[in-house]
This record gives sequence, C-alpha cells and structure tokens, in this order.
Amino acid sequence: MHNFVRNLITEWRRLGLPFAGETFIAAVSGGADSISLLLALHDLQKRKKFNLRIVVAHFNHDLRGVESQKDEDFVKHLTGELGFELALGRGKIPGEGNLEQNARNARYEFLTSTAENLHAYGVLIAHTMNDQAETFLINLIRGSGAQGLSGMKAVRSLKSQVSSLKPENNDLGLETLDFGPWTLDLKPLLIRPLLTWAKRIDTENFCRENETEYLYDTMNEDLAFKRVRIRKVLLPMLADFNPNIVETLARTAELMRHLSEPPASAGGFVSEPPASAGGLMPGNPDQPDELKLKDLKTLPKPDLYLTLRQWLEQKRGNLRSLELKHIEAIERLILSTKSGRTVELPGGETVVKQDAKLIFRNIKVDK
Repeated sequence: MHNFVRNLITEWRRLGLPFAGETFIAAVSGGADSISLLLALHDLQKRKKFNLRIVVAHFNHDLRGVESQKDEDFVKHLTGELGFELALGRGKIPGEGNLEQNARNARYEFLTSTAENLHAYGVLIAHTMNDQAETFLINLIRGSGAQGLSGMKAVRSLKSQVSSLKPENNDLGLETLDFGPWTLDLKPLLIRPLLTWAKRIDTENFCRENETEYLYDTMNEDLAFKRVRIRKVLLPMLADFNPNIVETLARTAELMRHLSEPPASAGGFVSEPPASAGGLMPGNPDQPDELKLKDLKTLPKPDLYLTLRQWLEQKRGNLRSLELKHIEAIERLILSTKSGRTVELPGGETVVKQDAKLIFRNIKVDK
C-alpha cells in the first residue's frame, strides 16, 4: 500500500469516520489535491478496506469558458474510468461583489444540496496543509482573533459552512465556527481528510506515481486574488526564514484551535464536561506516573492535549523541543487498537503503550 493511501486510512480512522454502509460525496475540481484523494479512495475500495458509496461531485463555475468545459470533461472521463458515480453542477457566478466568494458560495450550495439529496454522511474536500497555512496567514493579516487563527477544521457541519459564506454573516466570525463531538446530529458533514498531513507536493507526486494527469487552474496565477499573492509571494519569502513554513503554520493553526475550542459543555448539550474522568485533572501538573488509556479516551481533545503536555512536562522536567506533532502521535497511539506501540520524543525519550496504559521512558536513564 502506498504511503499516501496508508496516511489517508489512518486519518480516516482517527476522525472516527465509518468504513461501510454510508454515502460520501467527493468534491473533485480536477486539480492534484482532489484527484489524489479520489485515487486513494479508489485504491481503498479495491482493497476492500472501504465498503462505501462514493459519489464524485464537480461544479462547473463557467468562469473560464472553454477551459471550464475541459475541466468538466476531464472529471467525467476519470470518474468513468474509476467506476464512480458522478454528480455535475453548473452555475453562472454573479459578477458583482467578491468573485472568489461568490464562486465559493455557489460551489458549497451545490455540494450541500447533493449531499442532502443522496442522504450522504459527508462531503470530502481535499484541502491540504498548504491551504491551512494560507488560511492562517489570511486571517492573521486581517487581524483575526484566536478562532480565526485556528484555521480550518478537519470535520465540521456542512450547513454551517454554507451559512458562514453568506455576505450578511461575514462579520460574525462564523467562518471559523467549530462543532465538537457533543453536538446534535450535524450531518451532512464537511470532512477534510488530507488537512493535517498532506502537502501539495504530496498530492502532485501521488498523481504522477499513479500516471494520472491533473488540471491546473490558470486563475491560480492571478495575483489579484489575496490567496494567490500569499501563495506566490508571501509564503516563498517566509520559506527563506523557515523551509518548513507550511508545516509550521498549519501546526500553529491546529494548536490555536485546541486553545480556542469551547469546553465540552458548550451549547448545553452536555451537562457536565468529563474533564476529571478517571482522576485525570487537566490544569493540575501533578499527574499520575502512568496514564490509563480508558481515562484518556473520555477526555475532550483540548483536555487530552493539556493533560499529555502536563504529564510530559512532569516526567521530562520541561517541554523543550516538544512539538504538537509529538502530542498528535501520542493521541494516535491512544486511539490505536494495537498494543506495544511506541512514540519517540526528543532527547531519547519514548512513550510506550503497554497493559492499557501510557508509560514514559527515558532510554538514557533506564539503561
């Protein structure tokens, strides 16, 4: 199995998405990101890892004349080759106001109506870490607070996305509204299964390795759009200071999201947040020497991350060199069904899953 496909199924599992019996809409523009997602889904269907109904959805904005029609024809052809169903949408985009926003409105309204008509579990959008980094910078430049800097969420309500794109809601902060696992039924969901691990270079390479063409939108060269200027001008400048700037900004957005997320009792859906489950007390630095998996699994993500950071600080004596990727790796360790797994930390330290517990080990000290 290709690494790209393996990463997708790992993220699918981490997000708690179903592997069978549901319908998913895959939004496909024809670019490398959406084509790579489609190819990976096809691979997982062939391997019988998924037993899902996948319907490809393509919206023709008709903004580029013949080029837009070629995009539609390309997606039609590839969808047929892979054996997926296809839903097509077309619409004239209003010329007045923000063209980019108007196009996005029309696209998401089409995806929402398609998902509702097919009673879909969710819509898959192939946003990557590059998109997250660009969104973070857009929000930073316009002076957003913690919610805006938290960027896009991997899973959210699709209906909330459509609501947030309406012009009358632009100043309400709804574009960053998050929904936690304590909410009522919010399906169909908007799901970004590439967001936390795939970069644009990964999607392009996966397409090339599968000998599959992908399209390039010439509007991505138009510096009149703020996102294009950030992609073509600002990010390359920042890369001179930090070659891993895309990963850094995407991880920072993820960290901001955990810091700004409402507590589990938000909205009144849970009468009492499970922050003290199993004796774990996020906010209390005196955590147990070993953490029980059953207790950790009851914690909302912000509490889980805080608990893990405090536990590691207690065991290590500091948090130096510890990054969000290490906490995320431990989270995956907790959710994994296999035992005996290990996460390596800076300085020769490890976290081991053993006997339904997390155990901290320092290789240098334990020798």
